[in-house]
Amino acid sequence: MKRIVSQLLYSLILVVVVLVAYQFLESSTYPEEAAEPEARHYYSAVQVPDSLTFCGEKVPLELFDIYESLDRELLVNSYFHSQTLRFIKMAPRFFSIIEPILEADSIPEDFKYLALAESGFNPKAVSPAGAVGFWQFMKGTARDYGLEVSGEVDERYHIEKATHAACAYLHESYAKYGSWTTVAATYNAGRSFVGRQIERQKENNYYDLLLGEETSRYVFRILALKLVMENPLAYGFEVSEDDYYPVWNTKTIQVSGPVANFADFAREHQTNYKILKMLNPWLREAYLTNTSGKTYEIKLPAEGFRTLTK
Repeated sequence: MKRIVSQLLYSLILVVVVLVAYQFLESSTYPEEAAEPEARHYYSAVQVPDSLTFCGEKVPLELFDIYESLDRELLVNSYFHSQTLRFIKMAPRFFSIIEPILEADSIPEDFKYLALAESGFNPKAVSPAGAVGFWQFMKGTARDYGLEVSGEVDERYHIEKATHAACAYLHESYAKYGSWTTVAATYNAGRSFVGRQIERQKENNYYDLLLGEETSRYVFRILALKLVMENPLAYGFEVSEDDYYPVWNTKTIQVSGPVANFADFAREHQTNYKILKMLNPWLREAYLTNTSGKTYEIKLPAEGFRTLTK
């Protein structure tokens, strides 16, 4: 009898020891369970402004559908951290080229965000439909606006010339619609489509039109990019002056004849093929026949181009 009691007591002690050991191991393995609530990360709603304009035109944020459409795109851009941070860091490099052209061609500066929405700051951007470059021109439209598109030269990749061509297109659209907001929508969906919807729905205000998913979101994406890029800290992006990518310091030379080999050409001008093509993505081959004698301006790195200074 004593032996049985002794065995039961021993078993009970063993169970208690096992339970205590298990609880100790569990608390050691999963320390987050005991963490204070303050140590956890919380995602917050984004800041939708009380008022906003696009190219001087009021955005009717007092309407719930407009407010929610902008909120959606702000959420997308605020929480797509890596992409949005890269946009912010690259902005000085490319906006320094686009802004003076928009001003010279009398196009509102807000359209620089349309170029960003179109290309994501990728000079070599190509859409599934074959639209190319910062302003995503189709081949036929590019030629209509004076851009050369051939096997050796494709000026849709030429940021300055493509921006001038885009300005001409935007002016034509504004002459037809009289609203820069609607002009932005036509850049995405095309003038004929937007025109048909205006006639069908008997509305000429972008914010009152029922459009396809992409075009319905398009202007709000531009607006969201504008808000985040103009005030990054308000949307959770802390970027110092040293974080921005440097503006390219370049010079240009004129070429009126053929170039047999751009690798040799680059070496002759104290650079390399990689940098030459980076600065001139519109040169599509390793050579330039140029039998017409047309004059091209080719960018070359200026002094200190590749040196990173902080």
